[in-house]
Amino acid sequence: MIDHVGFAISDLAKSSAFYAAALAPLGIAELMRVTPEQTGAGTAIGYGKDGKPFFWIGDEERVGAGTHIAFAVDSRAEVDAFYAAALAAGGTDNGGPGIRAHYHPNYYAAFVRDPDGQNIEAVCHRPE
Repeated sequence: MIDHVGFAISDLAKSSAFYAAALAPLGIAELMRVTPEQTGAGTAIGYGKDGKPFFWIGDEERVGAGTHIAFAVDSRAEVDAFYAAALAAGGTDNGGPGIRAHYHPNYYAAFVRDPDGQNIEAVCHRPE
């Protein structure tokens, strides 16, 4: 199952205003903002509903290079297996398996770049 999708934008203020207005009729709103102070990278904004952000925009990467897709899995072992298999298949490391507490305390994920440089993630939201 797809957990969330994200892509890079060129103007954070302009894009965040656009998505806030465009998604409001769908009941989708900004639920989370991750800042450079939290991650050491750019700003990312998560939009969603029912407490779950599933659509992200961010200014960390070049537009076109920030495509991101995350697959929800049932266990941390699956995250680890995804990471190992992706690297063995020619992917490159973009953040090894581990907790990303700036999202939430049980956010366990691994990130790889596919052969074209797309950011692919496996994430488990459950506690160990």
